[in-house]
Amino acid sequence: MVSETAGHQGSGEGGLGAALCAGAARHGSTALVFHGPRGTESTNLRSVHDRALRVAAGLAALGVGPGDVVALQLTSRLESAIAHAAVLLRGAVVLPIVPIYGLREVGFVLRQSGAAALIAFAGRAGEVLAMRDGLPRLRQVIAVADGSGAVQGAASWESLQEHAPLGPLEPADPDDVCVLVYTSGTTADPKGVQHTHRSMLAELTTMAEMRAGYGADFGYLDAFPPGHVAGLNVLLRALIYGVPTVFMERWDAETALDIVHRHGVTASAGVPFHLAALLDAAERTGRGVGGLREYLVGAASVPPVLVERAERTGIAAYRAYGSSEHPTISSGGVDDPRDKRATTDGRPMPGTQVRIVDAKGRDLPPGREGEILSRGPELFAGYRDPALNAEAFTTDGWLRTGDVGRMDEDGYLTITDRLKDIIVRGGEKISSKEVEDLLSVHPAVAETVAVAEPDERYGERVCAFVVLRQGCHLDLDAVRDHFAAHGAARQKTPERLMVVEALPRTAAGKVRKHELRGILQSNQNR
Repeated sequence: MVSETAGHQGSGEGGLGAALCAGAARHGSTALVFHGPRGTESTNLRSVHDRALRVAAGLAALGVGPGDVVALQLTSRLESAIAHAAVLLRGAVVLPIVPIYGLREVGFVLRQSGAAALIAFAGRAGEVLAMRDGLPRLRQVIAVADGSGAVQGAASWESLQEHAPLGPLEPADPDDVCVLVYTSGTTADPKGVQHTHRSMLAELTTMAEMRAGYGADFGYLDAFPPGHVAGLNVLLRALIYGVPTVFMERWDAETALDIVHRHGVTASAGVPFHLAALLDAAERTGRGVGGLREYLVGAASVPPVLVERAERTGIAAYRAYGSSEHPTISSGGVDDPRDKRATTDGRPMPGTQVRIVDAKGRDLPPGREGEILSRGPELFAGYRDPALNAEAFTTDGWLRTGDVGRMDEDGYLTITDRLKDIIVRGGEKISSKEVEDLLSVHPAVAETVAVAEPDERYGERVCAFVVLRQGCHLDLDAVRDHFAAHGAARQKTPERLMVVEALPRTAAGKVRKHELRGILQSNQNR
């Protein structure tokens, strides 16, 4: 089955730098707030843009030119917003690195990307300078003060802002690479994903179309960190389309709830972990969710019960589906029926095509599960390592998402699993998402994921990792009773239960399932 939603194509003419200039001219008074452990810093779009033009001139003075890759490892502070804009205004390629990456991961990203410059907090800047011999293409390191003192051999962030604003921008080819992001690490090795001006502006234009329906009271809370495509998109939408936004430097549910109340936030987005924690905080404190009325939840398996729980508080939560390679493939919306918002991942975005195919690449009819292929204006230009492209694309240019799903008669897409997450027990294929959705409705369970555990007899069997609600207990007998009461097939019932205090996550909030599989493998080897 092929599904397509008509819409814009996102020409990319003028590039992201030109779009940033136009955004500052049209929406200069838009409020931007940066909240972190140091306190709250409030500014507006025009001020951010003016400072970014100075930093762009400073980068030019350091020899950073159009096409150079500039890596940023910063948290969601004002400096990060200015730095992202400055790199794009200079015509360079912006490479945001996940803040929690250690020196080993940062070194890999800098080498593999061929980064010419790095902007980072002083402590990290000093560490990178110490390993500079292994980074032959890294010409400049810029240190942002973090209280650890000056860094010998690094340019200071303050010195970049002393320059006169950058003059007229150099013209950008719509098909030039302007953004490089690395996959967030739910698998062992991150991959460099390249986006062009054309693909990024196609993605960002969707916000402009959606924004037209919002009232004057609209305010957005950003919980995604820099370093992956969702956080980057939120920042660029604020800077280009004037979306009033509060950026959180460090996630904390009660702090997020306070921001919702204090700043009049009406919309936000995150992974299921973020939404569940926010709802927990609203219940625990008795404050409710304030004016929050819309929540996009995705980037991980979303149990329908979470959308239904949000509904009871007055929040219209809806699911979305995408990846670093194709940022938004499908999305629900506040006007969709509740059952569609709870059980599907919405309809394909404007201009995006989706196919559901079997193992031989043949299209499947509505209701049948198969691998999801996608293409459209937001699709990335290829990996930094071109050797990875052959496996990622079909011969006619469709992205092999590696996800399994189905399309219903109404054109709504539902993600049912990752190809690698399917558990094969004695030849029977079991969806880990189906197991997770069923276990998540148990009253003792706060969070859960299901993975395959190696088994000598069946090949694999279902193992569930769970985080329990405070004061609750759960054992395997209770899990069996729960699955039986819901009429689940016996082979889908977890055969091992691992109770943990927390699940390992990427910076974006996705569960690192490969780490959980590693725990099981280690147990097998003992």
